[in-house]
Amino acid sequence: MDVTTIVFALLALFVVWKLRSVLGTRTGNEQPPLEPVRPRARDAQVDDNARTVIRFPGGAPEAVKTGADEPDRRGTWLRIPGVTEKVIPGLEGIAAVDADFDPKTFIEGAKTAYEMIIMSFAAGNREALQDLLSKDVFESFAAAIAERQQRGETVDTTFVSIDRTAIEDAQLRVPMAQVSLRFQSKLITATRDRSGVIIDGNADKVVDMIDVWTFARDTSSRDPNWLLVATEAGA
Repeated sequence: MDVTTIVFALLALFVVWKLRSVLGTRTGNEQPPLEPVRPRARDAQVDDNARTVIRFPGGAPEAVKTGADEPDRRGTWLRIPGVTEKVIPGLEGIAAVDADFDPKTFIEGAKTAYEMIIMSFAAGNREALQDLLSKDVFESFAAAIAERQQRGETVDTTFVSIDRTAIEDAQLRVPMAQVSLRFQSKLITATRDRSGVIIDGNADKVVDMIDVWTFARDTSSRDPNWLLVATEAGA
């Protein structure tokens, strides 16, 4: 692994720890996110060179394939790691208004977004986060970044791996589509104070993390990007 990769990776776990303090931890009493935060409106002609965009599947609504194609699609989806019978109705609802939606491609895009958001937060890259998060989540992240900088803390984190990603829930409340995913990942982290003393974590220990993140998209928009609208710690 080259030095540049290590430097970027060394920033990650603090994010997951900070997300818990900023957005709360899971207690087992939370209700499903039935009313997602509406993403900011996007102009379909926005220059992608000026924004950070994870290209999840999806585009302008099109006619949905019906008939013999539907059983084949359902069987194909159930063979995708991370897709179970319980989420099929929600996925089918999303596909009914977005013919380009594909769970396998979505999961891969979500994994990319997960790592990019963690690393952007750790690096204090507000511009990248603004294009990946809903307004409310972005404001929480930005406030946490400001607090960290004021305390003069630095974080050494290695993003080791994403071991498993599974769809926990999928819903369509026209025009909003919402998908929650459970990420199981491994990280190494150590948080240092202004003097360089480790005040949290362990620079030599791999930690297993479980997070449930929810992404949402306005299916009436031609912009295929999904935004992170909620996070919680998984059990």
